Amino acid sequence: MQIQVNTDHNIKGGEGLATFVTADLASGMSRFSGWLTRVEVHFSEDGGSKPEDTKCVIEARPGGKQPVAVTHHATTVDDAYAGAAHKLGRVLDSLYSRAHDHKGSDSIRHMPAPEDPERVGAIEDEPRA
Repeated sequence: MQIQVNTDHNIKGGEGLATFVTADLASGMSRFSGWLTRVEVHFSEDGGSKPEDTKCVIEARPGGKQPVAVTHHATTVDDAYAGAAHKLGRVLDSLYSRAHDHKGSDSIRHMPAPEDPERVGAIEDEPRA
């Protein structure tokens, strides 16, 4: 999984911010590391008069699927990143579960065929000898 961090000219943090985000995403998304090919993090500042003018957008690219993007606005870079990372974890967990589980178990298409098809669904009162 490749992780890329981008900031606009208004965001301060530089290499320290990129190192922190990369390490945090690598550990937090390790469950999906074989499934994700690339994660891009974009920090920007809207420059408006709103208190929540720092924005973090995280885009994850699962192999063979459409990219997923989440956005979080906050007053600080740390809060914006934490909110976006939390949202991404929930979205990826949902997508990964749907792609790999069917209501918590394997699909019937992956189950082995019964040994005796005529006995499927039959209720036995006494064990056979």
